Amino acid sequence: MAVIPSRGKDGAFRFSDTPSFRPNLSPKEIFQSGSFGGTYFRPIYSSVVGKRLKDAWKEFPDEWFEGLDIQKQVASPLYDVQVNLYRARTGLSLEEWEGKGWITSYDPYGWVQWYCRFFLGRRTPDDSRQIGRWSAIAGEKGRWKRNLIHKVVLAKEEFDDARVSPVIRQLLQHWAYRLTEDHYDDYAKQVRAGKRTSFIPMPMATIQEEVERKMESEKRKKDEQRTERLERRKRLR
Repeated sequence: MAVIPSRGKDGAFRFSDTPSFRPNLSPKEIFQSGSFGGTYFRPIYSSVVGKRLKDAWKEFPDEWFEGLDIQKQVASPLYDVQVNLYRARTGLSLEEWEGKGWITSYDPYGWVQWYCRFFLGRRTPDDSRQIGRWSAIAGEKGRWKRNLIHKVVLAKEEFDDARVSPVIRQLLQHWAYRLTEDHYDDYAKQVRAGKRTSFIPMPMATIQEEVERKMESEKRKKDEQRTERLERRKRLR
């Protein structure tokens, strides 16, 4: 039976089987807001499934794309930054994601395709990895959510002032998250009390790559520690 999310008063979605995963934008809201330069579901050649793909958006409810020009705002072959809500370009290309091994055959278009399907109730063995990626960027301690909050504090502007870090705001929108006043207030208090936030002096196109690299490093460290514990147990027998 499909797990349909509910939406709390805070605007976040709640999935009964993954309570820590709380995005606050639906797939419909991601596309209706203006994302990916209008190119997300463009025709592609997927190296992970070894074939050309097109019209992938047709799998999803028509209402998600109601009023949109599909050829300009959803499946355009050419990136148009003016389509984006914050008029900012962010993220890696599909080819770069594939080259790093972060795209799987479950969802050859990437994270948002996974999210669209997850939102409608599909579940796969890849879910925990995809939720982990979201958490690292936009979750409770998400690196880029915290970066945005810190920048707003430094700028002494309102939490939703689009002039402050439009690139990070666009990135977060692509990950089904928009900064809320409550989330801002919670972390802004820590920032004002001296909490330090890591800022990365690198092009925005490599931000997500750095997040993925950190996650891989942490996983590798945990695997090594687990192996070491098992070896110790064997020696004690």
